[in-house]
Amino acid sequence: MPLVSMRQLLDEAAAGGYGVGAFNVNNMEQIQAVMEAAQNTRSPVIIQASRGAREYTNDRFLIHLMRAAAELYPDVPVALHQDHGNSPETCFSAIEQGFTSVMMDGSLLADGKTPSDFEYNVEVTSAVVERAHALGVTVEGELGTLGGIEDGHGSGETHLTDPDQAVEFVERTGIDALAVAIGTSHGAYKFTSPPTGEVLAMNLIQEIHEKLPTTHLVMHGSSSVPKSLVDTINEFGGEIRPTWGVPVEEIQLGIRHGVRKINVDTDARLAMTGAIRRVLTEKPEEFDPRKYLTPARDAMRAVYEERMTQFGQAGHAGDYEPKTLEEMRDSY
Repeated sequence: MPLVSMRQLLDEAAAGGYGVGAFNVNNMEQIQAVMEAAQNTRSPVIIQASRGAREYTNDRFLIHLMRAAAELYPDVPVALHQDHGNSPETCFSAIEQGFTSVMMDGSLLADGKTPSDFEYNVEVTSAVVERAHALGVTVEGELGTLGGIEDGHGSGETHLTDPDQAVEFVERTGIDALAVAIGTSHGAYKFTSPPTGEVLAMNLIQEIHEKLPTTHLVMHGSSSVPKSLVDTINEFGGEIRPTWGVPVEEIQLGIRHGVRKINVDTDARLAMTGAIRRVLTEKPEEFDPRKYLTPARDAMRAVYEERMTQFGQAGHAGDYEPKTLEEMRDSY
């Protein structure tokens, strides 16, 4: 099966009342883990790469790894998404490489750090929508800013999404999906205590969904940071400070109110790191990368399978016939 449109995955998720995990990758083992999990759970899935991941992996390696994944797992509908594009040019280059979906994060300027204004965001996002939709490629935009820094991207400040402004933004840009800022953040250190409504504004999702019932909403920074994964790292020599992520129950609440794409990165990083630390601690004589990357891949796959089940996408891979990008182009 060729790489498919993220818009179709999200449309089907909306019809079925579930969410779709979007998992960040940087290497072959992560892609293999995602695809194994998707096949085992019969899930459609979104694989996404940040600008940092594209630089680390190299676009040509990445796109050929993804084409191999689509070939080896023909029953898994999979979209390849550019995460946090900092400029139209970044998004255009992803489209040229073969990405089937892009995020234009116009909430920040091209430096990926400085908060922008509303008109700038509309301008750059609209430019990406115009070119992407002409090729059947999906576009995600963002309004508001998340806390934390991911691969050097982020202002470190949190500016919650204004529901009324969200309506105007969607109408003026024509985006397929809207990333909303509700108090989540990138990275492992999201909250210093279990999050409450004072720091995690789930009510905003419900309000935005009521105003934009046909727009697919996206939760960024949504790793749950399980204590068991942190404990494994620390048991084998790591030094992860006490931290809390986004509870799965809150994500499921978001799914019931229009969230269709859920970004998860940190959880897999924690699982991978813990598995590698365990092997190298228990077998200090080991130097064959396969001996520690195999359990690392298995640990990530277990996390992905759990999230796919929790988000409700499990069992839905065969519900529909994927459309070509040409068919998606004609639908815009």
